[in-house]
Amino acid sequence: MFVSDFRKEFYELVQSQRVLLFVASDVDALCACKILQALFQCDHVQYTLVPVSGWQELETAYLEHKEQIKLLIKQDDDLEVPAYEDLFKDEEEDEEHSGNDSDGSEPSEKRIRLEEEIVEQTMRRRQRREWEARRRDILFDYEQYEYHGTSSAIVMFDLAWMLSKDLNDMLWWAIVGLTDQWLQDRITQMKYVTDVGILQRHVSRHNHRNEDEENTLSVDCTRISFEYDLCLALYHHWSLYDSLCNTSYTAARFKLWSVHGQKRLQEFLADMGLPLKQVKQKFQSMDISLKENLREMIEESANKFGMKDMRIQTFSIHFGFKHKFLASDVVFATMSLMESPEKDGSGTDHFIQALDSLSRNNLDKLYLGLELAKKQLQATQQTIASCLCTNLVISQGPFLYCSLMEGTPDVRLFSKPVSLSLLSRHLLKAFVYSTKNRRCKLLPLVMAAPLSVEQGTVTMVGIPPETDSSDRKNFFGRAFEKAAESTNSRTLHNHFDLSVIELKTEDRSKFLDALISLLS
Repeated sequence: MFVSDFRKEFYELVQSQRVLLFVASDVDALCACKILQALFQCDHVQYTLVPVSGWQELETAYLEHKEQIKLLIKQDDDLEVPAYEDLFKDEEEDEEHSGNDSDGSEPSEKRIRLEEEIVEQTMRRRQRREWEARRRDILFDYEQYEYHGTSSAIVMFDLAWMLSKDLNDMLWWAIVGLTDQWLQDRITQMKYVTDVGILQRHVSRHNHRNEDEENTLSVDCTRISFEYDLCLALYHHWSLYDSLCNTSYTAARFKLWSVHGQKRLQEFLADMGLPLKQVKQKFQSMDISLKENLREMIEESANKFGMKDMRIQTFSIHFGFKHKFLASDVVFATMSLMESPEKDGSGTDHFIQALDSLSRNNLDKLYLGLELAKKQLQATQQTIASCLCTNLVISQGPFLYCSLMEGTPDVRLFSKPVSLSLLSRHLLKAFVYSTKNRRCKLLPLVMAAPLSVEQGTVTMVGIPPETDSSDRKNFFGRAFEKAAESTNSRTLHNHFDLSVIELKTEDRSKFLDALISLLS
């Protein structure tokens, strides 16, 4: 269903109903959910929230509630969309009509009319071929590739803005949703910068009072600010050294899995004039004199070492004077809570914990998520170092392939789809900087990790090539389906992200052979 007016054709329709809200296990989806919850609370809309991690859970939840579900569909009969037959009439019928019309006419008139009809039919056939070619191109692009549009959280915030019910909290959730898309490489640099510009205007509108001494906000109020900050993961809540070692960008550029890479990191710190004692303690405990000019120092030294993208446009939020978080901090924390490897809770429990961490009243859960995120980033970089040092990344012709073995440290963490996708993207970036083979630098990556030893299954994910001109379109979803069909491999395409599947370990060899043949 295409909606042109989100307010009239969506919100006003559900506003008088009890709403069943399905929410995927995704940070952007959680942020959109928080905004909708706030809107529903404003308008006293009753709703039921059901978390779903994949297509099977969505189907099960729908069947459980289908007796109470009423589909609200607006029929656009007044659009007068022409039928296909109206656009392209049958040529034989045209010839019959032309033959009947020409009875009793003079020979010269017949010839002129026949020539005109031939020209007209030729033009019609040409237009029909062009129309069908465009249709094939559009359908091919739509069916073969998986790509992401505007963040769901931004769409929900736009709705709140149209309703004049947008709040600072809603704006922050929209920012976190956009940042999630950026950190997971779901959108292009241009799309990210464009959406940041849009949100920046809303930030100025909601937070301009901070600059007016007569209208200053209370100490414990929420303040959002736009800034160019360092592209270092969690460095405000970690040590600068740990953040440099466990950020994908710097780890790949320095090649920290090698001895030479460790030396380059030491040279980088020496070039900035930062003592190891300072960079290895918590960022909040560093000398104030060093922290004041830290961004400029890091950016200047990074340019010397060929790292020109150390700063990024982002947003930060202040809860009073004590608590400050970057949008990326919240994304990492929420993601880690949602895919926590701990067995003391179910998937629904982890979902609720992640959802609660987005509220400013639950900062203890957000800090817990930050600690889990640190462990996940460390495990990711250690696994990348292990894969590269033991040459686990191999070329299969049209793509690179890497498989984690059972017994690998932290392998249980990477059986989760988002964690495995994050590892795969970071591994591909590191491999591109480590290999000297130019062809391999342009190849996509397929990665597998054990899911269940008892059931003999693995989780497999496909990542598009790591190139500057990448349009962030992923073709592996369709390729996985075709490879499974041609070999009768036992696969489960349950995830909303089509490039993530579950596969029987016994079928892995024939599945990969079919995938190689398909992509060659």
